[in-house]
Amino acid sequence: MPYVRPASTLALAVACASPLAAAPAVADAGWSLGGAGGRPYVYAEGEPGTVLEDAVSVRNPGGRPLTVRLSGAHEARGAPGDSGPWIAFAGTTGGHRLPVRTVSVTVPARSRADVPFTVAVPAGAAPGDHAGSVVASAGGRSTAVRLRLRVVGPTLSALTVEHMAVHGGRITYELVNRGTTVLTPRLAVRADGVLGRVLDRPERTLSLDLPPGRRVRLTEPWPHHPVLDAVHVQVTVTAAGGAHASGSASARFVPWGAVAGSGAGLLAAAVTGVAVRRRRHRPPDGQTGERPRPDPESTGALR
Repeated sequence: MPYVRPASTLALAVACASPLAAAPAVADAGWSLGGAGGRPYVYAEGEPGTVLEDAVSVRNPGGRPLTVRLSGAHEARGAPGDSGPWIAFAGTTGGHRLPVRTVSVTVPARSRADVPFTVAVPAGAAPGDHAGSVVASAGGRSTAVRLRLRVVGPTLSALTVEHMAVHGGRITYELVNRGTTVLTPRLAVRADGVLGRVLDRPERTLSLDLPPGRRVRLTEPWPHHPVLDAVHVQVTVTAAGGAHASGSASARFVPWGAVAGSGAGLLAAAVTGVAVRRRRHRPPDGQTGERPRPDPESTGALR
């Protein structure tokens, strides 16, 4: 666990270097960055108004000194509370040691430098998960170690499904995390035509993590959609923590090229008419039909 102390008593440490086991000289590109102690990422947790302390390690297995530039960064999700701007390093300004946003560290050959940094959590920071990273640049390349920050306090899991549409063999929609926790959504899709259900895909986990405030546009392929039908498509999304949302869209599939100039055009018109009458007499939501089951591991949220 990172050490936590009030901002007023913050003391910044300087980077320290320790030798690595003997290794053959390699190019600067062989350097690496990680959390102190060999961790693949840095985890921090604290209340608003506190300062969290941790460190990253820069390893230089090469045969000559390496100067690395370190900075804090946040994920470009356009939401307040990103942790990147809160990251600072020990620097010197006017002869005084002060927190700085970027710092340059020279790592001797075949050595490791542990570089301390702080995360100053604003007093008004929203509770929940915040994502950031410490970025290192040297030798023409950059790499980063992720920062997972949890601000202690009540959390909210919520999401919405927006701008849903059906375009031929594609169902498009947008997911928006309107809560304060990172969500891994689960998706179920179904579609009903004039004569019954034409698509029924059970719930599955999507291969993405949706941070708070993030909006993502997704596409669900539907290669074997009906050739001639009027359909009503619904997507249901859940996530851990009780998040639940759904969206719907209607579409008509008519093979106009095949029916042009033939009596099949009348059939297409009839299908459309039946679908319209069916929509008019559909009972209100919640009075009939299958209602989406809340997933015990679902959750969602965003602003």
